[in-house]
Amino acid sequence: MDKPLAPLIEQRADPFIHRHDNGYYFIASVPAYDRLELRHATTIAGLAEAEPVTVWEKEDNGPLSELIWAPELHYHQGRWTIYFAAAPSREIRDGLFQHRMYCIATSASDPMQGEWSHPRQIDTSIDSFCLDGTAFQHDGELYYVWAQKEASIPGNTNLYIARMATPETLDSAPVRLSIPEFDWETRGFMVNEGPAVLIRHGRVLLTYSASATDENYCMGLLWADQSADLLNPASWTKSASPVFTSDSQRSVFGPGHNSFTVAEDGITDMLVYHARTYTEIVGDPLWDPNRHTYVKPIAWDADGFPRFGRPSLVETPGDEDVLAG
Repeated sequence: MDKPLAPLIEQRADPFIHRHDNGYYFIASVPAYDRLELRHATTIAGLAEAEPVTVWEKEDNGPLSELIWAPELHYHQGRWTIYFAAAPSREIRDGLFQHRMYCIATSASDPMQGEWSHPRQIDTSIDSFCLDGTAFQHDGELYYVWAQKEASIPGNTNLYIARMATPETLDSAPVRLSIPEFDWETRGFMVNEGPAVLIRHGRVLLTYSASATDENYCMGLLWADQSADLLNPASWTKSASPVFTSDSQRSVFGPGHNSFTVAEDGITDMLVYHARTYTEIVGDPLWDPNRHTYVKPIAWDADGFPRFGRPSLVETPGDEDVLAG
């Protein structure tokens, strides 16, 4: 059996690493689901020992008082924005929590020291359970991608995209890109969530996570030509197979809810994800704190598609791995 893989940061789920001109910023869900905290280091490895700074805490009551999930830190239009989801309680209605998506923003040069705005809801025009918002810039436009429940579609969440007017407001109607349909997307729960975007080799690549948050959790992939209309569902192709799954040989289970960053060399694309080291979970996996942050380099095949390989820190390139990031 292979040696178990060591995580970068323990007990941090839904990890997001942003590479900026002064190093790396890290944000993730904390086990208590009660705050937003940032870390900064000049290297990815340095994030493991970096001191966390809390920039916002959940409110005592109201819509922002419970289950602060899946934060992401973005820098667009000269401002820092943190996207996250929050709920008014831990009550489950119609099989789901009551999360909505929010953001806070600051114009400070250093987000660790900035004065952050009061949370503002991201209005998608669909009033239902939603979470996991992410934003990306492409061809002069800012886009938002997220997961949301649609009443007429069985399951938990689907993936949607919209154009943004500002980092806090949408400028187009939601467009549905994917629903849970394959076996590997519907194990335990019917889920498409945790979208992340990487633009490389002429394509807009959109990874996402599927199934329950136990060892069945895994990553899928959508892609579109970079010149295509991203708001047209027909522009997107969906892989019929998962692209990143549990690896029992290295004791990495349920890898997913990923983000992307670039290594210190400025070239190597890196996959950031969370996973557990065991499968014996008592009760609901959401209350098990041991989803840890891992980081690994991405290999690319001759056709310009990512090869995520096994959940290992070092992926041995094959003969077809001929493209740089």
